[in-house]
Amino acid sequence: MKITDHITNANGKTLFSFELLPPVKGRSIQEIYDAIDPLMEFNPPFIDVTYHREDYIYKKHESGLLEKVSYRKRPGTVAICAAIINRYKVDAVPHLICGGFTKEETENALIDLQFLGIDNVLVLRGDARHADPSFVPTPGGHAYACELLEQVTNMNKGKYLYEDHDVVNADFCIGVAGYPEKHFESPNLKTDFRYLKQKVDNGANFIVTQMFYDNNKYKEFVKLCRENGINVPIIPGLKPITSSKQLINLPKIFHIDIPEDLADAVQACKSEKDVKDVGIEWMINQCKELIEFGAPVLHFYTMSNPGPTKRIAEAIF
Repeated sequence: MKITDHITNANGKTLFSFELLPPVKGRSIQEIYDAIDPLMEFNPPFIDVTYHREDYIYKKHESGLLEKVSYRKRPGTVAICAAIINRYKVDAVPHLICGGFTKEETENALIDLQFLGIDNVLVLRGDARHADPSFVPTPGGHAYACELLEQVTNMNKGKYLYEDHDVVNADFCIGVAGYPEKHFESPNLKTDFRYLKQKVDNGANFIVTQMFYDNNKYKEFVKLCRENGINVPIIPGLKPITSSKQLINLPKIFHIDIPEDLADAVQACKSEKDVKDVGIEWMINQCKELIEFGAPVLHFYTMSNPGPTKRIAEAIF
């Protein structure tokens, strides 16, 4: 079922969903199940699965020369989505990213997803490789999420890269990312909204936001979206603070602000357990307010660690 249909069928009730990471290579599918099982009691209608591009390492030879070697750290998202659907009978939402994939590889992945009956995708540009100072497009791939979005919407219209036989229109429900605190590469908020509106006009059906810790930023983001003619569902992305290091790491990596009250409370903690308790309590209050505001879904970035999310869900659902 499409994400938009899940939201419509909920008749105004706020739904629960979450995102998880594929395990690092060498681990088994059981690691995925261990991350999902504790959260199934809250009846998530869908589960997101992230996609990760290849990266590079430098292999040193006896001659002293360094060889640049491509490697992929985590297994394929398509197979994990198939396993989730088979085991839990809920919708899986794979991420599609630009980095690391040619247009042909993207089309092949979409064909596999369509074959499996997967109705939803989340279209993202993706992150830069660790060794690159900024995002570098893959040769033969897409440079921007809007280009990737266009490829998916073309398939929804029956337009494939090479139409060498009769094709059937795909029917993907397409999600895109939204940034209540502005995308860090956008020169200003107005430009950010212009690109987001372009994505919606070109076929995006719902928006999932970057994490935030001040609900006023989400509320203002929704207001500005509506004023800019963006009327699709806007799903807040959430992640509780669970360690003191995140006061530095989250703003650095995700380019977000931590409210002063939350930062002060974390810094006053005497142990990491206290930090986790503070972060979870803050998120519980955030979620209650978001439900009251009418958020269609509370979507948690679990990083495949279900414990904190389970505590929050127990308090609000």
